[in-house]
Amino acid sequence: MAIWTIPGLIDPHVHLRDPGLTHKEDFSTGTKAALAGGITTVLDMPNTIPPTTTRERLIDKRRIAEEKILCDVGLFIGAANDNPLVGLETARMAVGLKVYASETFGSLRIDDLTSLVKIFRSWTGPGPITVHAEDVMLPAAVALARAYGQRLHIAHVSRKSEIEFIRAAKAYGSRITCEVTPHHLFLTEKDLAHLGAFGLVKPPLGTEEDREALWQAVRDGIVDALATDHAPHTSDEKKGGDPPPGVPGLETALPLMTTALRERKISRDTLLQMMHFGPKRIYGVPDQPETHVEVDLSAKRVIKSDDLFTKCGWTPFEGMEVYGVVKKVVLRGKTVYEDGKILVDPGFGKVIP
Repeated sequence: MAIWTIPGLIDPHVHLRDPGLTHKEDFSTGTKAALAGGITTVLDMPNTIPPTTTRERLIDKRRIAEEKILCDVGLFIGAANDNPLVGLETARMAVGLKVYASETFGSLRIDDLTSLVKIFRSWTGPGPITVHAEDVMLPAAVALARAYGQRLHIAHVSRKSEIEFIRAAKAYGSRITCEVTPHHLFLTEKDLAHLGAFGLVKPPLGTEEDREALWQAVRDGIVDALATDHAPHTSDEKKGGDPPPGVPGLETALPLMTTALRERKISRDTLLQMMHFGPKRIYGVPDQPETHVEVDLSAKRVIKSDDLFTKCGWTPFEGMEVYGVVKKVVLRGKTVYEDGKILVDPGFGKVIP
């Protein structure tokens, strides 16, 4: 046994589907999945039903979370075409503002310049603007952030052209950070042949060239965070005539990355920067005293859907052999997960900030 003790991990991009879509996931099942994956803080996106775009909805969502979460959760507020402005007091309740500038699952897409200018001109923070911006919308978002002095975080970068642009923008001095997902690092469009709709994500899986460019950017320190973009849907929805995009990822991210560590694709420092220190710095996540995760790096296992806590009950990484098993998670001095068992009740987690 080779135990590696690390800080509680932070996932800056999850969709826990609560409220309104709880047949897919909810705050309780999603945060159980997080703890099983060694993740003690998750930041939840606003594209629920109703979308989290107003102070009232943010307060309601916070109330639901306080009753159900097992790990700590931060909540994004979303920008909307009919409500592009967020007041200072509301902004302080959220970990950041999510702007969907490219096609996505839900009703929050904003792609007209007038609305985007209002958003970038008026956002007060302290959290950054986090943008889903693919292709030509990416340089547009970077230019708007630079024009209005905003911190910008770019979600789920998936293409070689995008990460090369981010590399150049950082060298030029832009105040931007970015994240990549495990599914874009470990899967490509070729995997759709066997995954079918279960590999359908937004942004779509890329080419092998895209994947290698992302790995190189990880090694070069261009990528600031690893985010699962945990976006569960039921198997029936995925098998339907109009399957929604998204895959679960909270429980598979760490073993995939510790396998990459074993294969010397990354270093221990890089893994911790991407899965703890980077997200913590970007979003100002508060310290969790007396918190750690124990990972057995020598333990080998096969990823199986039957072992998962996520409500959707499936994974695109089914059957993959990985090294690294979370043995124990301690949060604020309390053992919350050990040897495959959740040891705390809903409500143990805290909503941040």
